[in-house]
Amino acid sequence: MRGSTAGLADTLASGSRTHAALLELADAAFASTVVAPAVVTYWKSTWTLMDLFVLPDSPVASAAACAAFGLTCGLLFCVFQSQLSKYLNPDRGRLTYYVLSRGYTYVAAVACVGAWRGVWNLLNECTGDSARTLLSTTAAATLSLAALRALRNICAAPFAVAVDAPQDYFDVPTMFRTSSRETALYVLDCVFSVSVVGSLVVFVWRGSWALLDIFLFPGDPLKSCWSSLIVGYALVVATFALQAPVRWAAARLHGAPRLLLADVYHLLSFFATVNVWRGVWGLLDIYFFPDTPKLSNWCSHAISICLLILLNCSNSILVRGVYIDAEEPAGECVVFPCHYLRIFFHKERTKKRHKRALAAAAVATARKSEDAVLPLQNSDEKV
Repeated sequence: MRGSTAGLADTLASGSRTHAALLELADAAFASTVVAPAVVTYWKSTWTLMDLFVLPDSPVASAAACAAFGLTCGLLFCVFQSQLSKYLNPDRGRLTYYVLSRGYTYVAAVACVGAWRGVWNLLNECTGDSARTLLSTTAAATLSLAALRALRNICAAPFAVAVDAPQDYFDVPTMFRTSSRETALYVLDCVFSVSVVGSLVVFVWRGSWALLDIFLFPGDPLKSCWSSLIVGYALVVATFALQAPVRWAAARLHGAPRLLLADVYHLLSFFATVNVWRGVWGLLDIYFFPDTPKLSNWCSHAISICLLILLNCSNSILVRGVYIDAEEPAGECVVFPCHYLRIFFHKERTKKRHKRALAAAAVATARKSEDAVLPLQNSDEKV
């Protein structure tokens, strides 16, 4: 669910430390209060609409249909990502690119929700919802992801904001980073990344969420949701506050200790994330037109996707790609990819520098022209 921060620190490092710290704080606040609620609202509304319209009288068939649709689309988008990047880019027409790329995001987002809903509900049907079963499946999935060095993929908004940038809009990193030229291996890599790693992430989320349902005020949904929201945002603040010391420690560790520190830190961010998601999700059910679920969820669906598209971070909805634990150098492995405002200001600074450089070049050219004309004028005067 999250991207890599490799190279971002060097790219965005400019200005005073105070200015950089304020932008980092603003990015964290924006991700937590704007992007995360919008992403959760989209997922909740789309999930509920599937409950209402996709074979509602047959839970197993409904789950299987959603899983088949979602996983198939996810696999196709992964396999053909190079072709999408090649043929869909601003050079072929900005308006065409914008419409088609956002259409891609919309279809991919529906597919992501469908895949998660399908796997989640099929697991419910197959294993039940007892606390012991939930604990065992969640622990097994968590350990499996840790063994694959893919535990960071359980993180989501507010700890990940994907800006809709053209250069990597369709990129879907695979587990083994095989080249698309190695056709057979590449397809197998895509299948493993989408089906195995993706399903393990669903197992962890489903188990954690269901355990909160069981142990956190199970008889009082309103109190349970508010508790999740408060605990979640308290952990969000604590996690962001710990980023500087954890980054400092990770930069001084190597090998297994560094990997362990990154995994523990990502687990803390996941506990915050799942509580925030559960709180927002449940409160939407309780407060936002509870008596008219179709109206409520269609409105939520449309408003959230439009808001994220207008904010240029609609790809934050998507669950795609496999990112490797501690793959970035030094302490960058524990930096969350929440660089929305920093990227915006960096682009503005780059534009201003470019304009100043062009103006300076124009002035230099004008001066050279004047210097070339002056000798000719002097010679004419002598004649």
